[in-house]
Amino acid sequence: MPERISIVEGDITKLDIDAIVNAANNSLLGGGGVDGAIHRAAGKELLAECRSLGGCPTGKAKITKGYNLTAKWIIHTVGPVWRGGAYDEDALLASCYRNSLYIALAYDIKTIAFPAISTGVYGFPLARAAAIATNEVANFLARESAIKRVTFVCFGKQAYLTYLEALEAYRATGAKPLPS
Repeated sequence: MPERISIVEGDITKLDIDAIVNAANNSLLGGGGVDGAIHRAAGKELLAECRSLGGCPTGKAKITKGYNLTAKWIIHTVGPVWRGGAYDEDALLASCYRNSLYIALAYDIKTIAFPAISTGVYGFPLARAAAIATNEVANFLARESAIKRVTFVCFGKQAYLTYLEALEAYRATGAKPLPS
């Protein structure tokens, strides 16, 4: 279902979409990067709601209202910190995408946007993360038709080109092996 996937370079907080995904930390109380940008754009009501959620384990996801964003919903997921690949980082990152998409189904969300989860300060290798993200999303969409569009929103040209390459590899082969 790669035709239901798009990749853009830009600001995830500006999208006119049903839900955006926040690359959150375990506390869900805001941080740097995408997480900080989403909290700033959504407003203080988001922080108040996040305080009531009791945090979130790595690989899992929780949902809040979008508040001052155009998006109605924010799905918060906690990606793994890269520690060399021997600590289930790949499986945890894949779980972030799956759990976010299952929440989208439960809330009848038709359009959703993801950032490049864990590739910033968490240090996950970009090409590896892009392969996991595109594989998980494309495989999920092949099984589920309710979600109409998934957009990967990349910060910077390198991330954008890397995600495009991963999606093209998926289109060509049906799956992209992870870089070593």
